[in-house]
Amino acid sequence: MNKTEKVPVVSKEVLLPFILITSLFALWGFANDITNPMVAAFGTVMEISTAKAALVQFAFYGGYATMAIPAALFVRKYSYKKGILLGLSLYAFGALLFFPAAKYEVFGFFLGSLYILTFGLAFLETTANPYILSMGDERTSTQRLNLAQAFNPIGSIFGMFVASKFILTALDSDKRNEMGELIFTTLDEAQKAVIRTHDLAIIRNPYVILGAVVILMLIVISVSKMPKSTTATEHGPAKESFKRLFSNGKYREGVFAQLFYVAAQIMCWTFIIQYADNLGISKATAQNFNIVAMVIFLTSRFISTYLMRFVDSKKLLLIFAIGAMTTVAGAIIIHGMLGLYCLVATSAFMSLMFPTIYGIALKGLSEEDSTLGAAGLVMAIVGGALMPILQGTIIDKGTIGSFAAVNVSFILPFICFCFIAIYAYRTLKVYSN
Repeated sequence: MNKTEKVPVVSKEVLLPFILITSLFALWGFANDITNPMVAAFGTVMEISTAKAALVQFAFYGGYATMAIPAALFVRKYSYKKGILLGLSLYAFGALLFFPAAKYEVFGFFLGSLYILTFGLAFLETTANPYILSMGDERTSTQRLNLAQAFNPIGSIFGMFVASKFILTALDSDKRNEMGELIFTTLDEAQKAVIRTHDLAIIRNPYVILGAVVILMLIVISVSKMPKSTTATEHGPAKESFKRLFSNGKYREGVFAQLFYVAAQIMCWTFIIQYADNLGISKATAQNFNIVAMVIFLTSRFISTYLMRFVDSKKLLLIFAIGAMTTVAGAIIIHGMLGLYCLVATSAFMSLMFPTIYGIALKGLSEEDSTLGAAGLVMAIVGGALMPILQGTIIDKGTIGSFAAVNVSFILPFICFCFIAIYAYRTLKVYSN
């Protein structure tokens, strides 16, 4: 970039559309992080193992994998705006399904509701990310996406706050006696049934309210004028785009880097409650550590976006990946509050990873290929569906040798960050152009 030429990150002409689309980042951030603590909540309320409770994440992130490519093909045929409107419709429908799910008290019904909800999120992420990239000069595209993504953790923090203050603290199934033991496990089936009905209603309510908010956002965007995208008639066959993407090493490896990043993020945030629980900390209190982690994540996202004005985004990605490996290693090796602090600190290094990998992988692609390219990167979110189940299986073992199994389980995100560091290094040395 010519240092004498000032290229705006967001021009005045697209400021309002940029704000509206950026608000969607907060909206799916809320869904992500009100759902993460539900693994622990359902585990207790439904009396199921950690591994089975982690099916919440399998359903949630599996929806992304299922719908990302169909969403991209829909956007290619129609437009970014129509893709966003359909995404919001599916989002609202899935959230409102929590009402009958709570009535019938079937865990599988909740999983189905989350699965449909994330059909909508797949549409939104497949559409909003490349839409933001297209709203200005390509030279500032990664910085622009980091700015938009900085509002994602704002929604996440609010989701965590709602989970902590209005769900986890209100669950009767999580009440403990003076010995710190769950009272729920000592009750007979009739008493458990009453508490289960109460607690599932507590879990249901925020999702139903969320569905109403999403419908309101749907109305606002439907009546707003948005920048036009390339029309379907200008696109070539999707098959040709897939061929070009598959032959692009930087993009192809970026998909895998994104898969490992999302897996690491979900594991670090989902099982922070189990990590704290192993130290004798209640679920509601443990969720406060998640909130602190998200505040650190948000602060670091803004700082890293600013740093990109001076430091190459690829180099920052490598530095932050090494930092994440270091803090996760501390969470594995150190037992006690210091290990928990290390786990919380990992969020500082995760902050720039998703949008930076996204921007690096798509940089240089034509708009024709970017839509399907975005779908591949959104499909990579399936990492958040698969890895938590494996981590939950490790946690269920209780102890492994002389280590708590929950500590050992974080070897999985450590491996994920190793792969991200390798990708960052290769973008610097192999795909430097």
